[in-house]
Amino acid sequence: MSRRNKIKKKRLLVFNCHESWIYQLQQLDYQLDIITELMGRHTNDWDYNMRPFPTNARKISLKEAQQTQKRYHCIIAHNLSDLLDIKDRKEPKLLVIHSTIEGRAISEASEVNPYQMREALDKYIALSKTHVMAVSQLKGESWGQPSHIVPFSVNCDDYLPYNGNLARGLRISNFIDKRPEILLWDFHQKAFHDVPVTIVGHNPNMENVAASKDWSELKTILQSHRFFIHTANPKLEDGYNMATHEAMAAGLPILGNHNPSSPIEHGVSGFLSDDPEELNRYAKRLIDDHELAIQMGQEAKKACQRLFSTEKFCNGLIEAINMARAKRLNRDL
Repeated sequence: MSRRNKIKKKRLLVFNCHESWIYQLQQLDYQLDIITELMGRHTNDWDYNMRPFPTNARKISLKEAQQTQKRYHCIIAHNLSDLLDIKDRKEPKLLVIHSTIEGRAISEASEVNPYQMREALDKYIALSKTHVMAVSQLKGESWGQPSHIVPFSVNCDDYLPYNGNLARGLRISNFIDKRPEILLWDFHQKAFHDVPVTIVGHNPNMENVAASKDWSELKTILQSHRFFIHTANPKLEDGYNMATHEAMAAGLPILGNHNPSSPIEHGVSGFLSDDPEELNRYAKRLIDDHELAIQMGQEAKKACQRLFSTEKFCNGLIEAINMARAKRLNRDL
């Protein structure tokens, strides 16, 4: 095909945050400019511990993003600060909500009233005609933006065949010390106090805890552990996160507390209990019964394939981008 006949792909501008979420965008038929070297993150670069850099992307600085003459099909932001940083660009904008407003205030130790944050966001998105989507119903509702929900996705084919040969639980989470209330950390410690558990993630204040070197190592860790743990305050966080989805895709049974949004069916794809002693017994049952863990993990994988398909994510994201473009077009008329 000649250069003249090649169709130039549309390009998105994306702020670098939530790498596992951004990585999904390579499934779409777009090129990506990802803004790195942002303030307030544990790394100035792409976090390669979490995901490889998307194959259809390049890194740019915030200054480049602000000044380039390139026209973007849509700009994807993750918070109000992102939107303010890019306020002078005229392209359509999409804000993705990844956390509850109350949870964010707690994790950032913010003195700003969460409802003042919500009011400020409401005013700005109305003024700028920014379209808003959330990764879950709980998170959308907490910001007063429940109308467009696009859950993240996991491709089960990306993960290694489960063996669960290591008789240990696994928890994947960053900066636990900043989010104990959100993660019900006291409950976690009571439930698993005498159960071997591996913790993986950026947690500089926890001894003998580290992030995986890369996604390949993370897949190996998932493959080998007996079960996965996710506990969370139902008012502040969903009954799952991206790591939970990965564990389900890898074939691990899931243990945690009851949460209205949990994708786990108790006694089928994992065990749920609000009693730490009862959850402790379930953990020890899986430690002792390898075959049960395999069986329940397969059910978790089936649930992941049914609930969090890449097709659903791609269709939802394309719809969100199109809605952002329609709002901008209507504003400019």
